[in-house]
Amino acid sequence: MKRNTQISRRMFIRGFGSAGIGAWAAPLVFPSRILGAASPNAKLNIAVIGTGIRSLYLIQEALRQGSNIVALCDVDAAQIADTKEQIAKKLPDIGAAAMTKAKVYDDYRKLLEAERSFDAVMIATGSRWHAPLTVVFMKAGKHIYCEKPLVNKATEARELMALSRTSKVVTQTGTQGASAKTFRRTMEIIEAGVLGQVREAHLWSCWTPMYPPSHNRPEGEDPVPAGFNWDFWLGPAPGRPFKQGVYHPGSLKYLPWLDLSNGILAGMGSHTFSLPVRALKLGEPTRVEADITEPIKETYISAGRFRYEFAARDNLAPVTLWWTDGNKYPPAHATQDLQTMSGEVPKHGCLFLGDKGEIYADGWGTHCVMKLKGDKKWRGVLDHETVAAVPVTLPRVEADNHMIEWLQACQGGPATFTNLEIGAHCCQVFLPGILSLRLGRPIEWDAAHLNVPGAPEAEPLIQKNYRTKWLMI
Repeated sequence: MKRNTQISRRMFIRGFGSAGIGAWAAPLVFPSRILGAASPNAKLNIAVIGTGIRSLYLIQEALRQGSNIVALCDVDAAQIADTKEQIAKKLPDIGAAAMTKAKVYDDYRKLLEAERSFDAVMIATGSRWHAPLTVVFMKAGKHIYCEKPLVNKATEARELMALSRTSKVVTQTGTQGASAKTFRRTMEIIEAGVLGQVREAHLWSCWTPMYPPSHNRPEGEDPVPAGFNWDFWLGPAPGRPFKQGVYHPGSLKYLPWLDLSNGILAGMGSHTFSLPVRALKLGEPTRVEADITEPIKETYISAGRFRYEFAARDNLAPVTLWWTDGNKYPPAHATQDLQTMSGEVPKHGCLFLGDKGEIYADGWGTHCVMKLKGDKKWRGVLDHETVAAVPVTLPRVEADNHMIEWLQACQGGPATFTNLEIGAHCCQVFLPGILSLRLGRPIEWDAAHLNVPGAPEAEPLIQKNYRTKWLMI
């Protein structure tokens, strides 16, 4: 679908000169590539797929940075209408006009066929749709911003990673904390060896409302609201009857259903795993064990505890990484120093335990503090005098703004720091935990062959096995 659109401004003006002065009376929207892909002054034309709560933030930021929102696509007409109304209220100077100009679609395939002028797409659907949509739009030559988690299956992660290596488009994963200077400084500090060897790390998330124990779907079926294509909403996921308020709207509704998402391990883990995976240079785990404290049915568990084992990497020691959620916090031996900071263990975070000290980061990596051996108190990673000599090796982002980084990269600026290859790798690191949970036992993970040795029953949980009715494949 790529075309040679690199023409000069003079050719552009001359080519349209015969259209007459009336043709210029209405605003025209052309791909920024027509005026030069690397031009920082060209406005990006962006389509939005999925118009829920996350899109409210993405659309506002894109408009503030001067981009055009040319299309909104969602299978729920009421959600589109609500988003347009909210944007008009939140951005009174520009929001109403922008939402009036944006065309509305109920099918991303219609959007791709009808809209040839857009440069980029922001995808903020449920995670069941993230990988299929990303593949389609990357192959169509569109820059991609995709919310997390990027994938639900290990095979999806591998596909996105491979495609990212060969694609010429700019991509960004919606893990916003990775653009914080604290996140990047923490990486620099750990990579410089300030903590010594890190053999243990604890990740946890106990800030969302607790879910009930794992359960099956309710019986019966409710009428599907007018203007809502329920089967299209399910898309690649297995079909099921519609039940009002059970799966939609909002990520907290569909998050626990294991064939739609992968619970809080994926929903929040996509954020929290990012820092340790990158700072400790973690590959995929070799062994994973999930605590099975309740029967596993169709939803994620009420409180999770997972142990991941990682092999040595170059000169880095093997690592044991723990993930806990619901009402489960790291053990007291790990958090006794951390509690001196505020008197209690924070409700979410990542704690690195090194031979020479510790670093705590919140669940997004935007608040990071450290305490070296001999320190009497915790200090910010930007302020500790011991790390003043650690060189700055990673780029910094204007205002720590994740969207600005992506938008500028789309216009020829520096590459994004958290592209889809990196985002997909972070997912493939935690996904074996879901396999251990659903199989009901510890597993050895064969990353080279994408399987659990001796467990053919794991294959449907690893392979894509999509419903294809709504897909472009």
